[in-house]
Amino acid sequence: MSGKTPENLLESIDARTKLAGSNKMEILLFSLGTGEIFGINVFKVREVSQTPHITKTPNMPVGVEGVISLRGNIIPIISLAKFVSPGAIKSSEQTMIVTEFSRHTQAFLVHDVDRIIRVDWDKVRSPEGVLAGGGQGLITAVTELPDGKLVSILDVEQILASVIGEKVIPDVQVGEVRDDIYMFFCDDSVVARREITGVLDKIGVKYHQANNGKEAWDKLQNLANRVFGEGEMLRDHLKLILVDAEMPEMDGYVLTKNIKGDQRFRGIPVVMHSSLSSNANRAMGSSVGVDAYVAKFDPVVLAETIKPLLIN
Repeated sequence: MSGKTPENLLESIDARTKLAGSNKMEILLFSLGTGEIFGINVFKVREVSQTPHITKTPNMPVGVEGVISLRGNIIPIISLAKFVSPGAIKSSEQTMIVTEFSRHTQAFLVHDVDRIIRVDWDKVRSPEGVLAGGGQGLITAVTELPDGKLVSILDVEQILASVIGEKVIPDVQVGEVRDDIYMFFCDDSVVARREITGVLDKIGVKYHQANNGKEAWDKLQNLANRVFGEGEMLRDHLKLILVDAEMPEMDGYVLTKNIKGDQRFRGIPVVMHSSLSSNANRAMGSSVGVDAYVAKFDPVVLAETIKPLLIN
């Protein structure tokens, strides 16, 4: 890592461009003092700064060092090293990355930050078979720098869920769902897939799923190629497609553009389900044809959004 100061990075973060539909992402690189390089999507980052005084509070969840006051708001401050490399030598954690996603604001303690890189989503891979070690379950994707070093992109949604807990999925009252219909969803987050399947099981609808955008597009192509009865179309059976925004190999924006550009999927609504819930991200979803936008993680809102689309 270059040891570049947080102040030098702020200009880059503030000047980030909107990448919807380009199948590119920007990643903030940082280290936890273990020699590994980690990354987080810049869209989740509000600012980077030196770590201020942390107020210790009793009965905090594991990994939460305390709270800080940030411009009048009290937010938790979380040690990433305690989640990713709990047995490693404690890093200095002099730098914090303030993040905003899943309608929560929190700061992550890191050893230092390096720079922002732009990569193609098709160069971002799922971690299976690539990484080993205790933190592998918290790695949602991996990409490679020009010098051959690997960057592990953390599943910060899963880390946050372990801190604040996952919401209980309520019973869902819905009209009778036909046996011959189903929906499709894709998400690279273990936490999100667990929530989605829980909601769909409560509704009682069948579903197909994928773990990234490229896998989703391949599976959707196979579904579209199926031969139906005379006069039937894909939309008579596939009633809804739920997509994440950030996914390895193909993001949700490009996936949505592909779906909307293929006449075989005409009449099938696409709902974007993302932890990036700002107005800017909603506008990016609308620009590629998303029919609705649901912020993670709220199973009640998710259920209320998809129910009318399944029984119409």
